[in-house]
Amino acid sequence: MFSSLCISGFLQFLQTAVFTVGYISGAQLFPEPLSSEEETMYLEKLSTGDEDARNILIERNLRLVAHVCKKYSNSNVDQDDLISIGTIGLIKGINSFKPEKGARLSTYVSRCIDNEILMHFRATKKLSAEVYLNEPIR
Repeated sequence: MFSSLCISGFLQFLQTAVFTVGYISGAQLFPEPLSSEEETMYLEKLSTGDEDARNILIERNLRLVAHVCKKYSNSNVDQDDLISIGTIGLIKGINSFKPEKGARLSTYVSRCIDNEILMHFRATKKLSAEVYLNEPIR
């Protein structure tokens, strides 16, 4: 079930890639963030299983992904890759967000985006220390 959510979320991301490319190139193509009332309305719809509400929440929070990714601009990871990884964190955050816990969506989701990027850094660091038998010794 989780993998199908990630796959559908990633497909949604690909559909909104125009926004990401626009952001990286400097054009402001991201849709405006939701107002507090709109966010509440879409979160209520999401709680009833409305897939369109979920997609709107993802699309309207892509600007937040780009904002969080700016923090890691001095890393050796390409900005496009960071935004892709951050978008996965956004999707996971929206899927697991519980409004009754009292946190704001943007606060919760930005933490999820951060965590996803940090997990990627840990995974790549771990892989960089591996040595393969077919590699020449230097």
